Amino acid sequence: MVRVTSQLKMLTLAVWASVLFGLLLGFLPLVGMEPMGGAKSDPGHTPSVEPLPSSSGSNCSDLTLKLEFSTKVVEHEYIIGFTGYFSAKARSLYISSALRNAADAALEWRIVPRQNPASDFPSDFELVHIRQASPSSLLTLEDHPYIKRVTPQRKVFRMLKYTPSPEPAAPCNASRSWQSSRPFRRTSLSLGTGFWHATGRHSSRRLLRAIPRHVAQILQADVLWQMGHTGSGVKVAVFDTGLSEKHPHFKNVKERTNWTNEKTLDDGLGHGTFVAGVIASMRECQGFAPDSELHIFRVFTNNQVSYTSWFLDAFNYAILKKIDVLNLSIGGPDFMDHPFVDKVWELTANKVIMVSAIGNDGPLYGTLNNPADQMDVIGVGGIDFEDNIARFSSRGMTTWELPGGYGRVKPDIVTYGSGVRGSGMKEGCRSLSGTSVASPVVAGAVTLLASTVLNRELVNPASMKQALIASARRLPGVNMFEQGHGKLDLIRAYQILNSYKPQASLSPSYIDLTESPYMWPYCSQPIYYGGMPTIVNVTILNGMGVTGRIVDKPVWQPYLPQNGDHIDVAVSYAPVLWPWAGYLAVSISVAKKAASWEGVAQGHVMVTVASPAENDSEAGGELTSTVKLPIKVKIVPTPPRSKRVLWDQYHNLRYPPGYFPRDNLRMKNDPLDWNGDHIHTNFKDMYQHLRSMGYFVEVLGAPITCFDASQYGTLLMVDSEEEYFPEEITKLRRDIDNGLSLIVFSDWYNTSVMRKVKFYDENTRQWWMPDTGGANVPALNDLISVWGMAFSDGLYEGDFTLADHDMYYASGCSIARFPEDGIVIAKNLKDQGLEVLKQETAVVEGVPILGLYQTPSDGGGRIALYGDSNCIDDSHRQKDCFWLLDALLQYTSYSMTPPSLSHSHSRVAPPTGAERPLPQRLEGNHLYRYSKVLEAHLGDPKPRPLPACPHLSWAKPQPLNETAPSNLWKHQKLLSVDLDKVALPNMRAYRPQVRPLSPGESGAWDIPGGIMPGRYNQEVGQTIPVFAFLGAMVVLSFFVVQLTKSKSKPKRRKPRIKRPTYLQQQQQQPATTTGKNPAV
Repeated sequence: MVRVTSQLKMLTLAVWASVLFGLLLGFLPLVGMEPMGGAKSDPGHTPSVEPLPSSSGSNCSDLTLKLEFSTKVVEHEYIIGFTGYFSAKARSLYISSALRNAADAALEWRIVPRQNPASDFPSDFELVHIRQASPSSLLTLEDHPYIKRVTPQRKVFRMLKYTPSPEPAAPCNASRSWQSSRPFRRTSLSLGTGFWHATGRHSSRRLLRAIPRHVAQILQADVLWQMGHTGSGVKVAVFDTGLSEKHPHFKNVKERTNWTNEKTLDDGLGHGTFVAGVIASMRECQGFAPDSELHIFRVFTNNQVSYTSWFLDAFNYAILKKIDVLNLSIGGPDFMDHPFVDKVWELTANKVIMVSAIGNDGPLYGTLNNPADQMDVIGVGGIDFEDNIARFSSRGMTTWELPGGYGRVKPDIVTYGSGVRGSGMKEGCRSLSGTSVASPVVAGAVTLLASTVLNRELVNPASMKQALIASARRLPGVNMFEQGHGKLDLIRAYQILNSYKPQASLSPSYIDLTESPYMWPYCSQPIYYGGMPTIVNVTILNGMGVTGRIVDKPVWQPYLPQNGDHIDVAVSYAPVLWPWAGYLAVSISVAKKAASWEGVAQGHVMVTVASPAENDSEAGGELTSTVKLPIKVKIVPTPPRSKRVLWDQYHNLRYPPGYFPRDNLRMKNDPLDWNGDHIHTNFKDMYQHLRSMGYFVEVLGAPITCFDASQYGTLLMVDSEEEYFPEEITKLRRDIDNGLSLIVFSDWYNTSVMRKVKFYDENTRQWWMPDTGGANVPALNDLISVWGMAFSDGLYEGDFTLADHDMYYASGCSIARFPEDGIVIAKNLKDQGLEVLKQETAVVEGVPILGLYQTPSDGGGRIALYGDSNCIDDSHRQKDCFWLLDALLQYTSYSMTPPSLSHSHSRVAPPTGAERPLPQRLEGNHLYRYSKVLEAHLGDPKPRPLPACPHLSWAKPQPLNETAPSNLWKHQKLLSVDLDKVALPNMRAYRPQVRPLSPGESGAWDIPGGIMPGRYNQEVGQTIPVFAFLGAMVVLSFFVVQLTKSKSKPKRRKPRIKRPTYLQQQQQQPATTTGKNPAV
């Protein structure tokens, strides 16, 4: 019984030991890790800007960090840009000389002093206060040979607000959100409210909560740290809100400079400290490059105000200090802010690698921010820790090129921007979300990568971007306008950089119109004979030099075995590649012989780029690089006319350059119409719907006189702000008589309301009104007046039901005039114009909002008018009306009148327009400044001469009788580098020098030596149960073996111990006394 009990005890001990050992082995990677999102902070510490309510003094709270960004012109102040860098005395002389010739003799002006570190050096601009500046005085300044441009000084407001979240208080591993203030996304950005935009793929990784979100370790920066690379020797600049002098997270702050009008260098907001921490923190929430030289540029005040001149001075100083990497976590929609854009070009031309946030205006397309949308800047989007594109992350395409061209691919790359941990304002860590968080992640990675390259001359804005996009990991189920080239891969980028040779490359590196969904929208519609050419805007990256050119002309080489001769290709390109980049626009069309053919056609375009050799001993030496652009398209027979819809892009205008107001006046915090009004930006959902219904949608980027109307069933005009050439009006009438149909979605236009939403422009000292309303109704009325139709200047809104569908009319106009034999639908709506002008509410009965008309000519087309476009616009849509668009297309394309409309109880007699005058153009408007149709005249603006239609010069093919590659993506490799053959160098123990820990400070994440070496990434969470099980089995097996051995040994009898003789005798004798026992 005793032996059995001991065996049970041994077995129980073995089981418990195995379990404990397994648990210890399984959780060993988590030893010393802080809770995700937690922060070690002083319980008595309170941020200096706004107190954050917190329990137990931690940085965790139920708050959301909200970002608002706006600008305005500063009264009487002007930035005068010069053609070169001059001393302060020379700049003053040039300005005096220019203004001496001004017609205004009483002109008062003075140079505004700028007390900052750059004031002792030559500059290329001056800030001048001009008291009574007239337009002629400004023109006189620009006439001076050394003055390049005169622009108003702008004041920038960036509001960082902590707002209570509508969700319950979040635990310490939740994250605050850095979000846009765009009002049509008013939902909380907490993780519990559908914050992330799913990509449509299943993810089984659900242990990420157990992994600390130290982004540098997740991206495997520790691999490079253990090789000895920690950012040493790289100068990185942070343009933000400053940094405290004695912050415990930083050991190599080389310089702190203040460019504001406040007498402090410290960070009073916390955002600048956070950004600097993601890049270069050395402890707790560790950054990527702790040994880099950190240059802090304080360009925002504690009141979150900045000026364009502050940025220009700071940029000049960054060039002077030979900064290598610059992070800019701000942006805005104005890509025509010339002083700022020009200075960014100058920065990158001086080999400054600029990394910038792409914007927090997602999920809407066409919301890219400047300067991240520039070719020479690395634009960064955001993802979460499960590799889903963040809902807040802005989407492409760029809108610079509209209407004649097509946008470029942006963002360039995406990385973690959700719940990222960075340094707190004074100490400890905090978590934030937003592309302004993702940007320093890439900036830190770029700084670390630059420190790994022995020949620093090879590192420039183009070569770094080439390495990042060539190494990026593509996210499945996500298109290129959401993810760019994919997710940042630090180790692969290191491999490419360390085998890099100067060369040119393309972005995107191939064109595959069959690859879905990555190549959306190109993959969403096949091409066919007679259609508008498909335009792909490719960016040329030139890693050989800051300037370059294309040698000869690009060559088109179709693959004959893959039917390459079935397509025609035309190429236009930038004559000069500067700085580091240029464009290559490829137009693709179907040859006539493939009008009835269906299949796939392939070929490629060869481009040779040349750059001056900087270190070549021979004068005039050049470096050349030849790149190949593979092309693959799907061709189908030409669809019937009734299935083809033509979208009028030519007559859509947007901000910048002019003041074009929003279409929905309820959206007061989003005053500008800036998303491009393109079927692939803010009308993306409408386009996808039409494609799902079997329609083929093409884009007209030229005047109406430039398309063959016999090929199309319907011309779709939505939210048009542009005027019309007289020749366009004449041609459209002829086209509709011959069978073309027209659908018009209009918007509000009311001159009194336009004056109400005016603003004061200190540049001209005038009140500026919008150049049009939501749409240019007077121009539309000129277009459709020949059929007795017109829109009114009424402004209406309201909910109603039409054909059993719930509808919302958002700042639309009404139909003022319509043919008597047409169909008109009317609804009761609120008079929004009265509300805007007098703050009064009234309901108007029987407002005509929809009209259908069959033209009387034999075989003539049909016309449909609707007074509001917001129901098909993604920007501010509350209730979609895609069903109505379907019904209108059935009517225009197939002459099928929807019974739900023709027999509707809301049908009324068509209005005659006699009760009120038609809207007139706003007197004194400046539309001619931005119009492609109007030009300035002594009296009213007049139409320009009708421009010639675009003519493409098709490249002469050079056919190849060889087989094309099957997978264009995997086939394209930078420099033909095989990453599998570029092995990582042997790791060696490396422990960066760090300062001693402060009393009570945790060193768990202090240095790379305290981090698990190797590929410690998101997948660690999946391996913990495996290690636990194996460890338990090993220990259990050991005890079982020992127990088995003990049972198998032969048992030996214990020898009996004989007692001494005298004891035996003593026991046998009877006890005679009770005294002491005898001594032994």
